[in-house]
Amino acid sequence: MSNTPSGISGIAVHVPPFRVDLQSWCDWTGADPGKIRDVVGTGFRLPGPQQSVYTMAANAVLQLIDKYDVDTSRVRFLALGTESSTDNSAGAVITKGMVDDALRQKGQAPLARNCEVPEFKHACLGGVYAIKNALRFLQTDGRDAQAIVVCSDIAVYEPGSSGEPTQGSGAVAILLENNPAIATLDLQQSGNASDYRVVDFRKPIQYSNGDGKTYACSNVPVFNGPYSASCYVDELLCALEDMYERRGLDAHTYISDLEAVFMHRPFKRMPENGWGMAYLFSLQGEHSDELRSYADAAGVDFAELQAEMTNRPHLSEYGVQERIDEDVFPLVNKVLRAFRRQPAYAERVTGKMRLGAEQMEELGNLYTGALPAWLAAGLEQATNEGTELSGREVLLFGYGSGDAAEALPMTLVSGWEQAAAKIGVAESMSNAVDLDESQYRALRKGVRIDLDFAPQAEFIVDRVGGETADDFQDKGIEYYRYID
Repeated sequence: MSNTPSGISGIAVHVPPFRVDLQSWCDWTGADPGKIRDVVGTGFRLPGPQQSVYTMAANAVLQLIDKYDVDTSRVRFLALGTESSTDNSAGAVITKGMVDDALRQKGQAPLARNCEVPEFKHACLGGVYAIKNALRFLQTDGRDAQAIVVCSDIAVYEPGSSGEPTQGSGAVAILLENNPAIATLDLQQSGNASDYRVVDFRKPIQYSNGDGKTYACSNVPVFNGPYSASCYVDELLCALEDMYERRGLDAHTYISDLEAVFMHRPFKRMPENGWGMAYLFSLQGEHSDELRSYADAAGVDFAELQAEMTNRPHLSEYGVQERIDEDVFPLVNKVLRAFRRQPAYAERVTGKMRLGAEQMEELGNLYTGALPAWLAAGLEQATNEGTELSGREVLLFGYGSGDAAEALPMTLVSGWEQAAAKIGVAESMSNAVDLDESQYRALRKGVRIDLDFAPQAEFIVDRVGGETADDFQDKGIEYYRYID
C-alpha cells in the first residue's frame, strides 16, 4: 500500500434537460405545495426518449475529461455506480465505448486499453463503493494512474405514490488520483455499516418467481416509505458510531466542530432528519442537559427517551406487514420535532448542510449520484463565496437501501478552489425545458412525443436492436451516437 494520499481532483455533472416544476406538479395532482416545498424540493429532471443511464454516464465522463484536460492514457480504472442498469452483462464498458468513440471523433486519444471497467451495485451506495474501490486501486497497482467513477441513475416511482415527487435523473463523474487537487480521502478513517432489511426498498427481477410467470425487469421500486426512513436513520447512526470508535472521537465534539456534511439525499427533509437525529444521539452522556431541554420542550419523559436511545431495536423486526407502519423511534422523533424549532437546529443541523442545498432542491433524487452531486454543488458554492476550506474536514455520508451506509471523512487540500471552479453545476442545469402535464405523463408512460430540445455535444440512443435470427442477434441492445 502507498503512503501517498489519494482523493478527488475533479467533478462533472450531467442532467437531462426535461424538468418537472413541483409547484406545477402540485397543481396537477392536488398535493400541498407548501409541504412539498418544505419536505421535497422545487423540481426534478427526467430523461427523454433518446437518453438512458448509459448516455448520461458517458456525457458526464466526457465533460470531466474536457473540463480537467485529463490524460486519457492514464485512466486505468473506469467504474460505474448505478441501480438503473438495463443490461445484466455489460456495464461500465458501455460507457467506455461511447467515450472512446467521441474522443476519436474529436481527434483525441481514447481511454487506456488496459482500463478496468467494473460496475458496482448496492442501491444508492453503489457509487460510494465504486469510489472506495478506485481509491484502493490507486493505493495498490494503480499508483501511477488515474481513476474515474461515474454515478448514473434514473429514479422513477409509480404515479400517485408517495415517491412520485422525489423522482430524478442524472450522472456525476469524479476524477480520482494520488496527490489530488481538491480533497483527500482516507479509508482507514471511515465508518461502515450494513444489515439486511427485506422490504426496505427493492427492485426485484421477477423472472419466474413463485407463480412461474415471466415479468419484464422494472426500474420502479417496491418500497415502504416510513420504514425506509427509519432504516436510513439507523444505518447513519451505526456508520457514524463505527467511525467514532475507529478514530477515538467524541461524537458531540466532532459533529459540533465539523465544517460541513454532504449526505445521500432522496429528498430535502431526509438528510435533515438524519443529521438531526445524529446530533441528538451525540448528546447522550456528558451533554445530556441539552438533550433534556429538548425533551422537556417536547413533553417527553427524559428517562423514557434515554431508554429508547440506549436500547435501539433491530429494524428487521419492523419489516413485516403487521408492524410496517410503526414508528421505530417514537420519542426521539417527537424530540426532533421540538429541536427543529430551537435556534441550535439551524446551527448544528441545517447550517452544516447549507453548501449546495439550494441547487439540490432542483435536482430531485439521483440515487447513486445524489451524494456526489451535492458535494459538487457545495464545492461550487464554497468557491463562489470564497469560503476557506483548505485543511478542513467535511463528511460524506453514503447510504444504500436494503441496507448499508458509509461515513467518509474528506479533507480539502491547499488550492482546492482552482479545480473546484471547473465543476460547473449551475451551467449543467441551465438547459432546463419545463414539461407540461401531458408531456410529463407521456414521458412516464414511455410514449414518444415531440419535445422542444435539440441535443448538442452529447450522446443519444440512436436506435435499439431487434434482431433475433440464428446468425445475428441484437434484440434490446442500444446503439449510441455522439452529436458534436
